[in-house]
Amino acid sequence: MAWTFHIEHFGCRAARADGEAIGDRLRSAGCRAGQPAEAGLLIVNTCSVTAEADRAARAFIRRAHRLNPGARIVVTGCYAQRAPEEAAALPGVAAVVGNSHKALAPEILLSLAGGCPTPPRLVQLQAAGASSVPVWADDRFAHSFLEDAHLVPGTQTRPNLKIQEGCGNRCSFCVIPQTRGPSRSLPAAAILRQVEGFVAAGGKELVLSGINLGRWGRDLTGPPQTLAALAGKIFKQTALPRLRLSSIEPMDWDEGLIGLMAEFGGTRLARHAHLPLQSGSDAVLRRMFRRYRPWHYRDKVAALVRAAGPELTLGADVMTGFPGETDGEFEETMALVQDLPFGYLHLFPFSARPGTRAWELHAQQPVPAEAVEERMAALRTLAAEKTRAHRQRHLGKVVEAITLHTPADAEQAGRTLALTENFLPVELPCRLAANRLVRVLVTGLTAAVALSGPVVGAEADSR
Repeated sequence: MAWTFHIEHFGCRAARADGEAIGDRLRSAGCRAGQPAEAGLLIVNTCSVTAEADRAARAFIRRAHRLNPGARIVVTGCYAQRAPEEAAALPGVAAVVGNSHKALAPEILLSLAGGCPTPPRLVQLQAAGASSVPVWADDRFAHSFLEDAHLVPGTQTRPNLKIQEGCGNRCSFCVIPQTRGPSRSLPAAAILRQVEGFVAAGGKELVLSGINLGRWGRDLTGPPQTLAALAGKIFKQTALPRLRLSSIEPMDWDEGLIGLMAEFGGTRLARHAHLPLQSGSDAVLRRMFRRYRPWHYRDKVAALVRAAGPELTLGADVMTGFPGETDGEFEETMALVQDLPFGYLHLFPFSARPGTRAWELHAQQPVPAEAVEERMAALRTLAAEKTRAHRQRHLGKVVEAITLHTPADAEQAGRTLALTENFLPVELPCRLAANRLVRVLVTGLTAAVALSGPVVGAEADSR
């Protein structure tokens, strides 16, 4: 019997790439993807960056078990790594596979499905615990990298190719070093093979992702390797039409990467840069153990804008409510955000994570919940203003975009969703298949502040 599986994703692009790789392995073994209600195997690919992420994963598992009590639920990802026994105790859970053993997840799933016997090494690796549910998780991370999924422009028009895992930074608020381990890089030869296969399958845009992407190559043996040199090889040795870089720490935007933006930005490299900010206060950044200061951040943004031009879409993560954050320190963040040309912001209230330095700081100097709520509201208002202003600057311009898989309601209304080269959402007044590169004349903004306008020089798909 061919088993049906469903993967529910939580968290970042790198986590999504992990889940897509597991799905690829299962399809190769004869399983088919389906919805939670029909799946015999239900994989919950969790996040644990905040307490809310933990809660969301637990809530989904409980709902899924009520909806489909016969499903064998396997919990993987960061929550599974951080609190495996807690995950194993949830209703319906058949196995827990931490990030340390994620590369073995497909074997474990197929064993649960009866598609193959449990390999002896999995029996030996199974951790002892209070729960009868098998748990695979340790702090060695020897089986954490899923390397050989086949990237195709399928469910994800713009799939993520995860080329780096783990993080060696020790930001005081972050649990990722515990849940992902130290920084590890996928070798360049394996990456180039993946890109070539993606292009051969008709792929148009690929996103390089990682937990700490800018550190790619630093752990590899042999001559020094950098992310900029890797991207240069992709441009030189493959015919990939468009490459996009996911989040990169401010200080990892070196001269090489900025030079690539100047040379290829707007053609083969997306004019899109996501630089985590967290705070605009020097004092708060120091308490966070971040490796830059507000003036460093300003300098990197200025260099990127010079390289890419005003069409650059700049994004950032911003946190408020970090332990001890004063009104004055928050206003420093607001002032910096106001001054810089952000196109969007990802906003987060501080969430204390067990085992981090900030967990202890929070116990000593918590910011009142009411103050955090007020500051989040102010940031949301400012972020909305910045987003609208950035998108309005595109009115009357022709932009490059890639068509996406469009929800049924929009498709039935004769519309297609797309994403511009510089990471802006577009709504097209015609029906087009996914994975097409198009040029669009921007004539307006929708109620959701997406760009809208006709396709220039292309025919609508009459499917």
